[in-house]
Amino acid sequence: MKSKKKSYKWVPYLFLIPYLIAFFAFRFGPSIAGFFISLTRWNIVGQAKFVGFTNFVELFKDPNFIKSLVNTLYFMLLTVPSLVIGGLLIAMLVDQPLKGRMAARTFVFMPYVIMSTVVGVIWLWIFDTHFGILNYYLGFLGIKPIAWLSSINWAMPAVAIATVWWTIGFNMILFLAGLQDIPNELKEAARIDGASSWQVFWNVTLPLLTPTTIVVVMLTLINTFQVFAQVYVMTGGGPSLATLTVVQYMYVQSFQYYRLGYGSAIAYVIFMFLVAFILIEKKFLKRFGDEN
Repeated sequence: MKSKKKSYKWVPYLFLIPYLIAFFAFRFGPSIAGFFISLTRWNIVGQAKFVGFTNFVELFKDPNFIKSLVNTLYFMLLTVPSLVIGGLLIAMLVDQPLKGRMAARTFVFMPYVIMSTVVGVIWLWIFDTHFGILNYYLGFLGIKPIAWLSSINWAMPAVAIATVWWTIGFNMILFLAGLQDIPNELKEAARIDGASSWQVFWNVTLPLLTPTTIVVVMLTLINTFQVFAQVYVMTGGGPSLATLTVVQYMYVQSFQYYRLGYGSAIAYVIFMFLVAFILIEKKFLKRFGDEN
């Protein structure tokens, strides 16, 4: 009997084997290979030349990389607060017992199922300077046509608007699930003790949403730092590199200039930035949850 139980304990691991094969073949393996490629000069064909950490040193002397990094941080500044706070506010609204809330949830989430390239094409049409629907309606308010995608000042905000429209529904769903896990008894008890709506939200709802908020902020940071498709379709990184992001710069270096070593070095810098963001975010939000 004992030997039979011992043989069964390996069964769960056998079910994991197909996933682990795919994970090592398409995720872990290429990631490790990418690190070794980042230490070389290699243009796909021919033999790779080992150069150590030269690619990493060159990276931080490259003005286009610095520009792409600044642009990406600017894009995050435009989108992350809107996606997190906006997602929470919409989730709280559609969590109320209002008529049509199911339709509202579907309507907000619907853009998220659209492919990113299609999102780019849709907003390319909406932001068109001469024939775009946005400038058409702004004209009724007496606002002159704005060169959304060809202006250095407006191109990145335009991409940010498209991104918020596209992905805010996903954050709403996560926050909605978190809100529905909070027992109503806790809120009722706070109201009986004389707490106002704001005090209930700040002292009961928000602290209990901390685990959900950590996940939402983490995913939002990762996704916004890796923005690519909508920028590629809507602006191609222009005008004058105003919307060039780090992932797009990695793509250009790797697959247009065939500098695979340099592109891999950019990929690892992106990875290090993401790890730093997540560690800072987790520490900050965990402290907020503990204090409340």
